Formats: sequence, structure tokens, C-alpha cells
Amino acid sequence: MPERHSIIGKVRGDPLPAGRVGIRLHVRLSGSPSGRWSRDLGARLTNELTGKPSIGYLSVNDIVQGDRIVLDGVEERAARNLAAALLRAVAATNDACEQPDRPAGANMPRRKANAIATEALSSYRPHP
Repeated sequence: MPERHSIIGKVRGDPLPAGRVGIRLHVRLSGSPSGRWSRDLGARLTNELTGKPSIGYLSVNDIVQGDRIVLDGVEERAARNLAAALLRAVAATNDACEQPDRPAGANMPRRKANAIATEALSSYRPHP
């Protein structure tokens, strides 16, 4: 069954404990997404934000909690970029989850991935 969610209602910001940077942002969704949708959103939001300024304290692990997106470490100067990135990530996640039986696409063939993995650990020698 296809899965789509949208941002609804007002957002809410909560201060974080002393010593932490930014706020905790709560964004309400139209329902409680599946694990697949949630993981996909986290990955897509990470891609959207990579290389952007002021996201060093932003946590995108396990960002979907029930029917909400919860982001810790949102800095004031990043808020404007975050809104557009989040909207794009939600739209792309919805598009990807339109056909839930379709496996997620890979960014390269498995053979190439194995070659990269081998190269990454080429100097590693296990202890006897």
C-alpha cells in the first residue's frame, strides 16, 4: 500500500538543556510513518543538508517519533535553509514510497561497492 505523509499544523520549538546548541524542533505529520518511510526521510534530509552552514549540531538519527519529526540542535541561522530542505526531503520520501513493494534503488552495483570496501581495508591485517 502506498505511503504518503505531509507536514500539518504549526511547528514547535523547545529549548535544549544548558550546554547544548540550538533548539528541539517538532514538526507534526499527517500520520505515523512506517520504519521504511522514517529511515528514508532521515537519509534524504541528510543529503539535503550536507555541506550547508550551521548544521553541525543537528541530529537526524531517529527523527520520526510517532506522528512528528523531531530535530535536535536546530540553530537560528540554519532555520531558513532547514525548512526548504525538510519540504524537499518529505516530497522525495513520499515519491520513493509510492510503490512500497519496489526495492530501494542502489547508487552503484554491488561489485563496485565490494571493490571500494576491499580498498578501504586493504592495509588491514587481522591479528592471529
